[in-house]
Amino acid sequence: MAAFTLLGPGALPAGEAVAAAGCAGAQHDFNGDGIRDTVIADPEATVSGKERAGQIHIVYGGDKGTFLLSQDSPNVSDGAETDDRFGFSYAVCDANLDGCSDIAVGIPFEDINVADGPVKDAGLVHLIYGSPTGIASGGLGTIGFRQGADGKLGGGYEAEDWVGYAVAAGTSASGIPFLVIGAPGEDGAGGKDMGMFHHVYGTGYNVAHVSQDSAGVWEDPEPNDRFGASIAATDRHFVVGAPGESIATTSQNVEFAGAVIAFRPSINTDGIPAPLFGMGQGRSGSGDTTAQAGDQYGLSLAMAPYRPAGSTANNDSLLAVGVPGEDLADTVDAGAVHTYHIKADGTLQHLNWIDQNQPEVEGSAEAGDFFGQRLAAVNTSPTVTGTAATMRLAVAAPGEESTEEYPEEGGVHILPLLGAPGAGDSWISPGNGIPAVRAPRMLTGTGLGASPSSLYVGIPYGPAENRAVHAFPWNTPNGGAPTQSRRPGEGGIPADGVAFGAQVS
Repeated sequence: MAAFTLLGPGALPAGEAVAAAGCAGAQHDFNGDGIRDTVIADPEATVSGKERAGQIHIVYGGDKGTFLLSQDSPNVSDGAETDDRFGFSYAVCDANLDGCSDIAVGIPFEDINVADGPVKDAGLVHLIYGSPTGIASGGLGTIGFRQGADGKLGGGYEAEDWVGYAVAAGTSASGIPFLVIGAPGEDGAGGKDMGMFHHVYGTGYNVAHVSQDSAGVWEDPEPNDRFGASIAATDRHFVVGAPGESIATTSQNVEFAGAVIAFRPSINTDGIPAPLFGMGQGRSGSGDTTAQAGDQYGLSLAMAPYRPAGSTANNDSLLAVGVPGEDLADTVDAGAVHTYHIKADGTLQHLNWIDQNQPEVEGSAEAGDFFGQRLAAVNTSPTVTGTAATMRLAVAAPGEESTEEYPEEGGVHILPLLGAPGAGDSWISPGNGIPAVRAPRMLTGTGLGASPSSLYVGIPYGPAENRAVHAFPWNTPNGGAPTQSRRPGEGGIPADGVAFGAQVS
């Protein structure tokens, strides 16, 4: 394995500028031209003959071309290896505050080479810089965040820590950029796969390590909690999922019920991001009185910044928590979603319980729908007070089948984040808005992403001719058509997609 660039806590990358000439400071803009770029991950792609090494397609806005990003790209440290799955997760931010967006890419199945041999699936996150000449250009080296005494995250590494399984990012109210890096396979005193996350903050990349043993963090670590398996963030709050969390009731310990824990990105006197609250179904205001084994509350998360009436800024957040294993009466694994309002003072208000049996929600709940397996949320008009029309939520039901001929065909609900979920609900699926040949096991909705103008739906599985990413307006009606589609082999994108669109934004 090639060497990483590893920096000390106060160090800055060579060549970093406070504000690079030519970077406009727009969000999700890697070449700094003020036009939003698109990220399409294919973590199962073959790179240089290495199967499932993974790659990411950067599609520059304004028809300025594409860039294929992998561990074999110029100016990216390390190298592509079989089963790394580069792009399994990623987050976009301006980590060095130069006005160009950067990308932190999760590679949770990266092996770390040591004297005794490789440490399998220890995991790694690459931070790759944007510049006026594009991503992975402009003379800035990449940063590798991994565990270990010689790693930027410190501590120790173990097989199957899965560092980078989930990644999120933002910029705090005081203007400090931050990354949240999940390591759900971390073992510790709480047991195997108790999980943890690393909070990387500031342009000097200071690191705080957080587990459920940390001061003020809700609940205690237990085996198989997998704390850090999901993460979502706005600039004011972030939430970390522990979908394997056991919830104790008066009669039993309910395994894999799931939990989520919320934080502010600001560092408190204990040296960690300030904990706000934690909750699981039937616990601490989650809005549901029952925890069931295998619910996996928190397996998926989505957040959007929110400006309530009377406020002059987006100091609040709206949160959606997926419960894809939820049983509805005798309907096993039908799935459900909770929505919440996290207020500026850190308090929580439960908004809605959403399932496919709710009034006016399209379709009906069926066994194995896994409604809530993937989520995307957005504020389409962040400069004004949020409403049901501007605060939007997409919910995937990848196990949905409209007929027995197409099992697990999948589809996506588009709903309001505020108000009654059935008001303004629409449904898109293959042949019903999504331009694809219907087929079994397409698992539509496995790839979901959001921008203020578009919902991105990736079709990474099923017949190869269906592989694509489709952009829909957030107010699309039932069966509405996409405004744009990206496919392997078109528009400068290489024709070698394997799981094209598994992650997209």
